[in-house]
Amino acid sequence: MNASATPSIAAWVEQIRAGNIRALSRAITAVENRTPGYSELLKALFPYSGRARVVGLTGAPGAGKSTLVDALAAQYRKREKTVGIVAIDPTSPYTGGAILGDRIRMSSHSGDAGTFIRSMATRGALGGLSSTTADVATVMDAAGRDLVLIETVGVGQDEVDIVRLADITLVILVPGMGDDVQSIKAGIMEIADIFVINKADREGAERVEREIKAMQSLAMRHDNWIPPVLKTVAATGAGVPELAAAIDEYENFLVTSELGRQRRIANWRNRLREMLRDEVLRRIVEGAFTEELVSQYAEQITGNERDPYSLIDEIVNRLVRQEGEC
Repeated sequence: MNASATPSIAAWVEQIRAGNIRALSRAITAVENRTPGYSELLKALFPYSGRARVVGLTGAPGAGKSTLVDALAAQYRKREKTVGIVAIDPTSPYTGGAILGDRIRMSSHSGDAGTFIRSMATRGALGGLSSTTADVATVMDAAGRDLVLIETVGVGQDEVDIVRLADITLVILVPGMGDDVQSIKAGIMEIADIFVINKADREGAERVEREIKAMQSLAMRHDNWIPPVLKTVAATGAGVPELAAAIDEYENFLVTSELGRQRRIANWRNRLREMLRDEVLRRIVEGAFTEELVSQYAEQITGNERDPYSLIDEIVNRLVRQEGEC
């Protein structure tokens, strides 16, 4: 554990590691809301992370992602694996919180200590992922969860953000979505480690499968992995054991090819940049960009009294000078 952790943080971490669900819930709330002490908590928990397999599920709204996550969690619980679920929900325009639709659909796991579900609001994140999702996944990982499932909100092209966080990415498609695969942007097609055609009992599932395989034939991944195409009916559990087996197969591929380690290094490169950006932005907002000043600057720019480009240069230069004097 981090040697600088305070006694209260150390006790909290001990409770989380011992499987205390209330302590885990409090920790995630603290991290999500950025309450005082959250950073120290993350520092203390981090040495225990890195063991869970993080699986991201993405796809257009209506693909049945929540039901599939629910079915996958049940499958892994049969194997006596502990599961953490992060369900990214749309942000309420009134409270800023998650609308909780996904959590309601996963109510079958209520009362099961081996499955921990947390709904999170996107809070304006363009990629369908909250900016704190990675930290929440780290907390679940450090709490000893064997598997962390992250379900994105489903916003099309912007869904590619999940690949920067997950070890394994599932792209969920369903028959009957207009031009099917052709209606999905190229970016989301390229991130798939496994394709899942959910609601495969609908007409057109075979056509979707053919289109996916046709697109795969046009380009080979740099790691030479050919993403399998599986069919599921999550509502009945059909195809879910086969999907879990496909996840196992890709996990073995990651281990034997060293790709898993390389991917985590690449993910951390991206995440470090994002963490640095967020921290610099936080300091700017706290020190030189208060709401009162934002309003004042906005009025000046609107009245052509000053230009925004010079203003940003001025604020950044001021921040750099302040940091240099510290």
